[in-house]
Amino acid sequence: MNVVFLGPPGAGKGTQAARISACYGIPHIATGDMLREAIARGTELGRLARSYVDRGELVPDEVMLRLVEERLQEPDARGGFLLDGFPRTRPQAEGLDALLDRMHRRLDLVVFFRVPQETLLRRLVGRWICRAAGHVYHEDHRPPRVPGRCDLDGSELYQRPDDRPEAVARRLEVYEQQTAPLVEYYRARGVFREVDGAAGLAEVTRRLCAILDEAGMGRV
Repeated sequence: MNVVFLGPPGAGKGTQAARISACYGIPHIATGDMLREAIARGTELGRLARSYVDRGELVPDEVMLRLVEERLQEPDARGGFLLDGFPRTRPQAEGLDALLDRMHRRLDLVVFFRVPQETLLRRLVGRWICRAAGHVYHEDHRPPRVPGRCDLDGSELYQRPDDRPEAVARRLEVYEQQTAPLVEYYRARGVFREVDGAAGLAEVTRRLCAILDEAGMGRV
């Protein structure tokens, strides 16, 4: 089954995608991670993407779609995938449709994470990341034992520039302008489902599993 997790920054898509991937045996494809990996590996597409990133420009849709296409052709994704962070705009959604059509595949399910804006702001502004391995902490619900240090490897914790208050407000504004309209796009396609992303971690996972089980997705 081919699935997209859709929702604003801080909705919990990445956390839940990792849990669902393990339960159902399909790869969690986070396009932000995929882009950073391609740039770090210096692949042809990675070098092309870096030329935009280094200039402070957004990576064009056609480049992102080529990266997604490469990833979906890997063996582990042939039986299904879980896309997180893509598509973000109507042109990307249409491009993904065209890409899947060329591959003789289709999108089976789009799950939207609905979360109040005040919850999103609290989640994002309180998030800290460890420099060594990217372990995630939060000031409210997962603080480190030693302030400013990772519990697992002792490395410094830092806040991503896009998790600072002024950047968070801008990210949510961009989401409302560019990504929120995809709700109606996919609702009209008949593949749309919705989950309360503000529920507790285990409860959101339970509800997601119920949606996926109902859609006929098999667990490992």
